[in-house]
This record gives sequence, C-alpha cells and structure tokens, in this order.
Amino acid sequence: MTIQQWLDKYGESHQNHTNKLIHWICVPAIFFSLLGLLWSIPHQFLMDLFPFMGSFANFATLFMIVTSLFYLRLSIPIFFGMIGVAVVFLLLCNWIDASFATPLWAISLIIFVVAWIGQFIGHKIEGEKPSFIDDLKFLLIGPAWLLSFVFSSLGIKY
Repeated sequence: MTIQQWLDKYGESHQNHTNKLIHWICVPAIFFSLLGLLWSIPHQFLMDLFPFMGSFANFATLFMIVTSLFYLRLSIPIFFGMIGVAVVFLLLCNWIDASFATPLWAISLIIFVVAWIGQFIGHKIEGEKPSFIDDLKFLLIGPAWLLSFVFSSLGIKY
C-alpha cells in the first residue's frame, strides 16, 4: 500500500471531531510513553557496543531505527518528519531520565495507560473499532496520520 492508502484507511475510523481531538493528544502521548518505556529497559550492553551514542544507545533508539525503515519505505517526507518527532521525544526521555526523581518508566507507564484509555474512549464515541485491530501496522500509521495533517497545512507533499 502507498502512504496515502494507509492514511485513508486509517482515516476511515477517525471521522468524529471528538475522536480526532483525542487522537491529537493521545497518539503523541502513546508514542512518547512507548519510547520512555523502551528507554527504561536496562541497556548497558548497547552502551558498551555503541559508546559514542552515550545514553542514546538504548532500546528506544533501536526501536526508532527499525520503525523508521517502515516510514522510509512509505514516504521520504514522512520518514524525515517521524525522525524529527522521535529525536524530540528521545531528547525529552533523556532529560526526564536525568532530571526527575520519579523514574522515566513510571511516568511513561502512567502516560501510556491514560492515553490508551483516551484512545478507546475516542473510538467508543466514534462507534468504530481502532484500526490496529485489523492490522498492527496501523500503530505506526497513527503518528504519520497526524503528521500528514501538519504537512498538508504547511504545503509539504508526502
């Protein structure tokens, strides 16, 4: 499927204004919290393998490298946009991990659970099941779907 086909298919179950608004809040929150949870997995061996990466040698960075290949296959502009979002979120993970007394994993877990509850409320309002129930790849399409609206408003073709 092309990026537009993925986005159109995802958009079919995201027509309700309230559900869309919930997605604008919850999809980035889930994406960030997933990276925070992955960041929190012990990763000393990755730091030993890639010492030049410092604290960024972790499972969150590895996840973004792997998933970015999915985006690259679909769209170069979406790939670069998602890399930009990921860099911001990884920097935020690094800052929280270094600066807060509460562990990053605990903050991320709370955000993750609350955001998923929000997503399911949105789909209840929409009256449609979440797209990822049909295909898990839609978990990666959600952030790209939001990014496509940003790109469209900026006149960037994706």
